[in-house]
Amino acid sequence: MHLNRISIVNFKSFAQLELEFDSKINCFVGNNGQGKTNLLDAIYYLSMCKSALNPLDNQVVKHGETFFVLQGEYSRNDSETQIYCGYKQSEGKVFKRNGKSYERLADHIGYIPVVLISPADSSLIGESGDERRKYMNSVISQFDKLYLNEVVRYNQVLSQRNKLLKNQSSPIYSPDILEAIDEQLVLYANSIHEKRQKFIEELIPIFQEYYSLVSGMNEEVSLKYKSQLNDNDFSELLKQKLGKDRALEYTSTGIHRDDMTLQIDGYPIKREGSQGQQKTYLIALKLAQFDFLSKISEVEPILLLDDIFDKLDTGRLERLVNMVAHDGFGQIFITDTNKNHLDNVLEKVNTGYKLFRMENSEAELLTSK
Repeated sequence: MHLNRISIVNFKSFAQLELEFDSKINCFVGNNGQGKTNLLDAIYYLSMCKSALNPLDNQVVKHGETFFVLQGEYSRNDSETQIYCGYKQSEGKVFKRNGKSYERLADHIGYIPVVLISPADSSLIGESGDERRKYMNSVISQFDKLYLNEVVRYNQVLSQRNKLLKNQSSPIYSPDILEAIDEQLVLYANSIHEKRQKFIEELIPIFQEYYSLVSGMNEEVSLKYKSQLNDNDFSELLKQKLGKDRALEYTSTGIHRDDMTLQIDGYPIKREGSQGQQKTYLIALKLAQFDFLSKISEVEPILLLDDIFDKLDTGRLERLVNMVAHDGFGQIFITDTNKNHLDNVLEKVNTGYKLFRMENSEAELLTSK
């Protein structure tokens, strides 16, 4: 899978931009605030139907405008594919593949698998469990078409349950209604839990291998799926917690409280890991995700590396460069403020590449091979 060219209109800092890419490596150098990250976000958007950094679509429209358009021309399994995304503040968003609109955006997710490694990944370590649940959802939804719908339906039923708990004194409250809601909640939760558990179990050995390769160290890293459903029947849990839930007026147990435990040498990496170790942990996690998606989808994802060289020592940087320049990876987009970092990458590749300079959200081709 690779992106041949992209057309951008009114997306973030871009008024208009058209670029043609190499099928292997594309590098972008420039100072901060020149549009490098926004370009990678546009590529991510065409795969995931949303921005990696902005939760609302109206936040990615260029200031002063009311719409944006993204178009990408891809090669996938020797066939050409056109992907179109148009958004208007008054009408919402439309995605098309080869001119035909999707009925559901979820049907597009996974068609063009993508993995983004960026400084924003630090939220996986530093922020709440919500960030780690989002991570699991973003990966699983790229290879399981039903999963995203199950998560949406679970959250809808959960909202209904919480609303009922908040209105226990009103005529709408009924134990029979609550029981019917719980049956639906259990149905979706059990399926989501099973898929999350299987995904993490399969990801762990791949992740540990990549950590060793990038770090060059014998540090023991672990990744665990933390869920109240691991050792409990959800239906029974809901019954046991009903009194508490009625007092709290919200649902205190379920897969909406799932998390991932991230450790190094048996301790939380958030507390014990150095900046270099945390960076290496996150890079290894995302490279494992790339490897996992490659195997399960039989299409190499597009790999986006946004300003990842900072805080890596020379040895880790060297090992990372050797890995991403290897033929095992497909099309790669790399950004950095330091041209020497990118030159170091390009010196090690025996394949095609393009190096662009980004300035004021415009791109100039510097060298190519």
